[in-house]
Amino acid sequence: MPTLYHHPMSAASRFIRLVLSEYDMEADLIEERTWEQRRDFLALNPAATLPVYVDDSLHAICGAGVVAEFIDENFGVFKRDMRLLPDESLQRAEVRRLVDWFLIKMEQDVTRYLVRERVFKLLMPKENGGGAPDSKALRTARANIRQHMRYLDWLAANRNWLAGEKLTYADFAAAGALSTLDYLGEIKWGETAHAKDWYQRIKSRPCMRPLLGDRVSRISPVSHYADLDF
Repeated sequence: MPTLYHHPMSAASRFIRLVLSEYDMEADLIEERTWEQRRDFLALNPAATLPVYVDDSLHAICGAGVVAEFIDENFGVFKRDMRLLPDESLQRAEVRRLVDWFLIKMEQDVTRYLVRERVFKLLMPKENGGGAPDSKALRTARANIRQHMRYLDWLAANRNWLAGEKLTYADFAAAGALSTLDYLGEIKWGETAHAKDWYQRIKSRPCMRPLLGDRVSRISPVSHYADLDF
């Protein structure tokens, strides 16, 4: 069986877990704490980033975008109407743009700071960067959330799904990021009604259930995290 090296608070890892689950693909999950710099993990991915997907032939595919393309080329192409990367080139470009928006831009602006300061620093030993959260980093990330939520709200208001008429990788990339932040109670859903409606639809899909059951050591999720009606 394939293996996915991931962390439950990694938005990129959550994206790939959602895609695998939506396609009914099984993988053994191995939680990886990248700051530990494990030699065996570095042998798979010298960049020490997540996720890493190891296929049945023991080939390591590294990075969410690369893994998503690998899954599409090897499995998605057979899904017909359920395919999460469209056939038409301009639609594919829009999906890829939004995947980058949520997994790169939003990660750089918001997600990585909140996760690092509120989660990883609690789990890291001091010699690896653990300790008290940086209040300035938290304030900056929280200010940046509003821009991203307004944009998500606009997409949800003007399209059936985020990239167009059909469910795509874009929706699951956004769900990976949003579910991570929602675990921490960092999203004010009352300010973005269209985004909330979109997230409720995503949250109701069977592929979300494993993520909604995630729990992180020493950090409990916000009370509504697993609720479909929130």
